[in-house]
Amino acid sequence: MKRQVSVGDILIGGGAKISIQSMTNTDTANVEKTVAQIKELERAGCDIVRMTVNTIQASEAVRQIVDRTTVPLVADVHFDYKLAIKAMENGIAKIRFNPGNIGEEKNVRLISDCAKAHNVPIRVGVNSGSIEKDLQEKYGRTAKALVESALRHVSILEKVGFYNTVISVKASSPQKTVEAYRLLDKSCDYPLHIGVTEAGQDDEGIYKSVAALGSLLMDGIGDTIRVSLTGDPVQEVVVARKLLRAVGVDKNFVDVISCPTCGRCALDLSNIVREIKDKTKDIRIPLKIAVMGCVVNGIGEAGDCDFGIAGGKDKSALFVGGQVVRTIDNVDIVSEILKLCGERTKNG
Repeated sequence: MKRQVSVGDILIGGGAKISIQSMTNTDTANVEKTVAQIKELERAGCDIVRMTVNTIQASEAVRQIVDRTTVPLVADVHFDYKLAIKAMENGIAKIRFNPGNIGEEKNVRLISDCAKAHNVPIRVGVNSGSIEKDLQEKYGRTAKALVESALRHVSILEKVGFYNTVISVKASSPQKTVEAYRLLDKSCDYPLHIGVTEAGQDDEGIYKSVAALGSLLMDGIGDTIRVSLTGDPVQEVVVARKLLRAVGVDKNFVDVISCPTCGRCALDLSNIVREIKDKTKDIRIPLKIAVMGCVVNGIGEAGDCDFGIAGGKDKSALFVGGQVVRTIDNVDIVSEILKLCGERTKNG
């Protein structure tokens, strides 16, 4: 089991729930816009929000942003150790920086001392574009180079007595990302922040992220995740939530399964499924509902579901726990399913 760190009231590693992260794309010095986007991300289900702290104005804005939001915030800092210290003094919950880029060891020590004083963890984040020249010459832009680079940065923190650390090793290639994290997972007991960097936009970025992160999560690798997509960061959170559900990490939701339909299907299955999903999206208990197009395989395939229907031309079979309980009119399918959901929710 990995070590555990605390980011505000969110735990990472040590068996804690896998947390979802995203990052603002506003100018951090613009407090109003940054606060508005952070609140949007939190409403979407984001657990931890990162923001760029690249100027003194941004580091000074941290105090106001922290005071006006409730989700733990991370400062993304490069090169200037003074910005990291200022952000921590202003209430930031976590720092993302690479100690090898900060300069002299005394600068790293100043950051680590401040982080210890404020109980702020540090994420060491390496990606394909930040591998040191000597490691590129030795290994190329490989998974091995990513891991060696990350552990080199971590060793600098360890040298000054700092161990409250999270690590990431991201590539834009899903295959290289998976290879790197599998290697890193075997090489240390620090909690891992997993993600694919520069994944791209819309479907392309989603598919790359799901391929890599899904593989890692089902291997039991990953303590916190970010799906990195070009555009609105809220989409990152939505995809991450669906991914955690798909791999079985998050079970507290209504899972609506449905058949792909064929010539036997005699009802408007697609719209029925869409309506049930929409009206059950806020339920936060584990429920599995089957909406099947016919009785040929429907009941058998959905035998492990809490309840569901197997459709017919005008009427459908309603089943609970794999057993048919009665036949209902097709116009009543949604209302009957929602009634069962309500009863289950009430009874816990």
